[in-house]
Amino acid sequence: MINVGAGAGSYEPPQTVLAVEPSSVMIAQRPAGSARAMQASAESIPLADDSADAAMALLTVHHWTDLEAGIGELLRIARRRVVILTWDQVAFRRFWLVHDYLPEAATFDDTRAIAIDRLAALLGGARIETVPIPHDCTDGFGAAFWRRPDAYLDPQVRAGISMLAQTGEEVLRPGLARLSDDLSSGLWYERHADLLARGTLDAGYRLLVADL
Repeated sequence: MINVGAGAGSYEPPQTVLAVEPSSVMIAQRPAGSARAMQASAESIPLADDSADAAMALLTVHHWTDLEAGIGELLRIARRRVVILTWDQVAFRRFWLVHDYLPEAATFDDTRAIAIDRLAALLGGARIETVPIPHDCTDGFGAAFWRRPDAYLDPQVRAGISMLAQTGEEVLRPGLARLSDDLSSGLWYERHADLLARGTLDAGYRLLVADL
């Protein structure tokens, strides 16, 4: 398994034999014992064709400068399978955080989100699976705290969510103030009482699996 756009290795399975990441800062943050990392971009991976059984790209394709080139590289270096984790922006816009409080963040994501159908077509066809988010998800991506709304008031949490960090604190401040007020008054809990009894939520995250 080759992990392309691997970052600090947050999503890396133990089967990973090589991580490809353009940022030296992110590579330096990879924990001891992680797979060997190569500093390179997804659009130009210095590896031979069919270098591994599978290649994966998890929550990264929206950062690429040339999507077609990056997908082409995944297909070139993988012998059997390509796996991409991303999100459906139409579905994600219904998530309470961006729908009710931070629509500016959704507008920012509109500029970089990639349509699922487009990704599937670039892969030459792919199986599309819904990825439900558990209520106690230990990662910190956008919808990870869907049942823990107070987490979004934490600046450190927001700093780790790219759509919030890149939208900017000034823009988000009014919506965050409304969220804080609604949590204090109990209004959020009244509006979203149904969420409190749920174990998982479909917030729009999708897994695309292409068998080669």
